[in-house]
Amino acid sequence: MTRLISRRRVLTGAAAISAAAILPRASLGAGWRPTETVRLIVPAAPGGTTDVMGRLLAAHLQKEWGQSAVVENRSGGGGTIGTAEAVRQKADGHTILVGNPGPNAIAYSIFRNMSYKPDQLQPVSNLIRIPNIVSAHPSVPIKSIADLIAYIKANPDKLTYGSSGVGQSPHLTAAWFLQLTGLKMVHVPFRGAGPALQAALGGDIQVLFDNLYPTLPQVQDGKLNALAVTTPERAALAPNVPTMRESAPELAKFDVSSWFGIFLPKNVPAPVLDALNKEIKVFLEREDIKENMAKIGARTDYGTPQQYSDFVAAETAKFAAIIKQEGLQMDAG
Repeated sequence: MTRLISRRRVLTGAAAISAAAILPRASLGAGWRPTETVRLIVPAAPGGTTDVMGRLLAAHLQKEWGQSAVVENRSGGGGTIGTAEAVRQKADGHTILVGNPGPNAIAYSIFRNMSYKPDQLQPVSNLIRIPNIVSAHPSVPIKSIADLIAYIKANPDKLTYGSSGVGQSPHLTAAWFLQLTGLKMVHVPFRGAGPALQAALGGDIQVLFDNLYPTLPQVQDGKLNALAVTTPERAALAPNVPTMRESAPELAKFDVSSWFGIFLPKNVPAPVLDALNKEIKVFLEREDIKENMAKIGARTDYGTPQQYSDFVAAETAKFAAIIKQEGLQMDAG
């Protein structure tokens, strides 16, 4: 089977054309405009999805607003260092935070020494959502979630599963699966998705919980067996892979994804919030953005500030319940 274009190549290509093909925006009206350089704080290292989405949006805002928009990478502490920097800034629209589940939903429950609270941020809109995926090494007779459940029951404490790290979205995906099914597997955390994938390909672990990329190309090459995706709907790039919800009655409400969205410091004036939200809508309706996001298995996910606030609150509560049952507590940084 032909290998899909790599996630990095797609994202790099998307960034390269990010200033092109902007849709007309005259119908949106004048509204608020920045009067100085706009900072987009990315609480992650360069090259990842959070960073790329920040750079794509920065290029869009710079073109539409006629004002410089720069990305500042402030990584560390699972995203909490950069997020803490953003909450300290003036709520005037000139500092924008690019968020994700780590610092904006999971961190509130898993870290003891949090330096900010949810109400110090104003959600603006989500940008994209990407499924997580569960896969297994071909050395074990597991080709579906039903097979996985049956195998664990018949072979207690025999399987190991890997993730990109304790408290990361893939780890909590696995934890929730095991909580809902009442089963146990041994968790082997790695320092990032790359080492976890290599361990799965080498058979050092039998099951892998990961983001859709970089696992999907390995599935398409027959190196891993895909068991399920974690979103309510199947992934467009893997229509033959069932969802967790389809796979077992206990998983009927299962819904986990990696999401990337925009926040502002609290108490931002309504005209500023409205102007940024409208630009995000235009950005996500661009055909080049939709096409390039689809190539990495993501779907655009625009929402009003209220819709995004409700979504983030629900995600925070969901992860809090999983973390509490797991008894997970860590120190940020």
